Amino acid sequence: MADDVRELLLSTTADADPSTPLSAPDLRLLIDHLRHRSDHLHASALSFAASNREPLASALLRAASSAASSASLQSSLQSALSPLSSSPDLSDLRSLSDRLVAARRELRERQEHLAAASSVASLSARLRAARASANPLDAAAAAAELKPLLVNPEGSGSGGDEPVVFGLLRGEWEQLVDELQVGLSKNVEECVEFAPDGGKVAVRAGPSGSSSGTPGVELRVALQALEIIDSLDYGMAKVADLMIKHVFVPAISNISVTVSVEVLEKSGSTYPASVLNIVPSEELQGYKDGSVLYSRIIDVIKFARKFICVENITWTQSFAKLTWSRISDLVITHFLSEAVPDEASKLIGFQDVIRSTTEFENTLRGMMFISPDRKDGKLTQFVDDVEVHFAVRKRNEILVKARYILVQYDYKNPLASDDHGDSVVDLLFQPEKCFISKSALQLMKLVHGALKDACLSSARVAKEFCYAARDALLLYKAIVPVQLEKQLNSISPVAAIIHNDFYHLSQEILGLAFEYRADFPSGQQKLVVFVDLAPIFSQMADGILRRQIQLAAANLSEAIDGADGFQNTHQSQHCESAKFSIEQVVFILEKIHIMWESVLPRSIYRRSMFHVLGPVFSRITKDMLLIDDMAAEETLQLQGLIHLALENLSSLFLSLVENDDDEKFLDHHTWVQLDESIPSLKKFRKLAELLDMSLKSITAAWESGELANCGFTSSEMRNFIKAIFADSPLRKECLGWIVATPA
Repeated sequence: MADDVRELLLSTTADADPSTPLSAPDLRLLIDHLRHRSDHLHASALSFAASNREPLASALLRAASSAASSASLQSSLQSALSPLSSSPDLSDLRSLSDRLVAARRELRERQEHLAAASSVASLSARLRAARASANPLDAAAAAAELKPLLVNPEGSGSGGDEPVVFGLLRGEWEQLVDELQVGLSKNVEECVEFAPDGGKVAVRAGPSGSSSGTPGVELRVALQALEIIDSLDYGMAKVADLMIKHVFVPAISNISVTVSVEVLEKSGSTYPASVLNIVPSEELQGYKDGSVLYSRIIDVIKFARKFICVENITWTQSFAKLTWSRISDLVITHFLSEAVPDEASKLIGFQDVIRSTTEFENTLRGMMFISPDRKDGKLTQFVDDVEVHFAVRKRNEILVKARYILVQYDYKNPLASDDHGDSVVDLLFQPEKCFISKSALQLMKLVHGALKDACLSSARVAKEFCYAARDALLLYKAIVPVQLEKQLNSISPVAAIIHNDFYHLSQEILGLAFEYRADFPSGQQKLVVFVDLAPIFSQMADGILRRQIQLAAANLSEAIDGADGFQNTHQSQHCESAKFSIEQVVFILEKIHIMWESVLPRSIYRRSMFHVLGPVFSRITKDMLLIDDMAAEETLQLQGLIHLALENLSSLFLSLVENDDDEKFLDHHTWVQLDESIPSLKKFRKLAELLDMSLKSITAAWESGELANCGFTSSEMRNFIKAIFADSPLRKECLGWIVATPA
């Protein structure tokens, strides 16, 4: 309406400014326009009411009725609330409301309890009916129907909030299923009879007599009922086990047998029977490609499928699940593993076995006995991997031979064998020879043979040959040190030979890669490694030799201890003790000399003897220089002991020097070589001269530096002079010169 007035005002004062005040004529004109507009609207409303009289009248009547109803409801509400408005306390109303809510809750709970009781009664009645049913199919069907009602799909356990009675019903259901399982499985077992001695099975359509005293049912009915309660595997388990034991084992393990099937008609009250016999055959039938064996197994499976499983695919697959794994293991054990060729050249002939095995499994797939997706193809997988099986067999043979060589070899007297010369071998990376045991010689021959076969084989076979060579070498490390632990913990020629074995093997291992790697199959040239074994064997050799040197040093030290510091050798008893001690030292050294020289490589022999001799001469020299008082006779005795040792060790000394002459003797050149290699020997020899020298000569030798070059110290010379020579001005003068003259 405001917009209409504005439009009228604008139309009246079209040429004037909207903000200009209206004049009286303009206002009268505006009032006339408004009156005219109002009359027009009134006429339009009367026209609309006249044309829509009936709908408007109906709407007015409904509005009047609604108003009357509203007034009535208002009156009723006021009458209902009037007691409340007159009551000063609302507790009665609350009490009434609480009782009403409690009553409704109780009613709802009783309805739920009634429904639960009705369900329990229904389930209990169905369980009783199933248990009382004479027909196992009806009982099995009832048990299957009750399973989803009583058993939690996610597990057999009961929920924490369920009634106890449901747990009791579940227990009754489980007992019913157990009774059905046990009874039906016994029924199945009574339908399939096995001969006690094996090789024969008779299958009847129904049991000949129930051992439990209750009437049995036909085999087909029993299996059907077991299938309904999901217990087919349970019911056929024992029959499957007995089929393996009494039928499949003799049919597969024996070559000269045949399978015969006989069907017996029904006679009297007995059911018809089918009998399978595994009978000996007069002619020997070799397995060759396995077709005869596979045909025999198929005949047995066809018998089981037709008469035990009654041509039912589900039952046949259950029987297969219980037997196929063991059947395939029997075939592998008694045929396929023995058919694996012994030589690589015969692998081509194994193709016939592969073909017949593949046809056999395809036939079983066609019979729905094994799955079509080849996950049950255990036999074809075995024959497809024949190269691996061949290589594994050869690897096992190599390891068995290696173990036999190492365990059976007699190490008691290895140097006394007639073919002693064969055990003297050249070292691969040194211009020397050494003596090794026959076991190490044969072991390396075995290793070389395996690696030569690897060079002529495929990559898969070559890999196994190379691993066999590695394992054979590691067998030596694992067996020999343990087997000869006693000899290795004492000074013995066996220990020296075992050292040589490890030393020789370490060098041979280093050469294996250079000798064979280029001829290995391309896929194995970078994968097969032997060089990592060389340090292990070298360390074992060093450890054995180090242990021998330690044992020798301990024995020599004990022998020197018997001289009691070489004190008082001018006395007869002490002189004998000292002499015996020197003789013991010489004996031990000569024993080591004899054992090691003929066995160890020359460079190792010389180095080892230097390690042994050095501490011996150093210890004897030190003990003699520590004597604080020597009589004239005592110096002669000590000098004699030194000469005794040097003379008796002459052969040992000669074995340590390089001399091209056939006739060796201890000349000046020889002593020079020995003195350079064993510094303590030079000092030991010089001590023998000092014991017979005058005080001036000793002083002159010190001043010239000769004694210092031999290893003597200033304090040692002062103590030596004090021990031999009595106190005198000359001795004091000489001692002064020694102190004043640096070494």
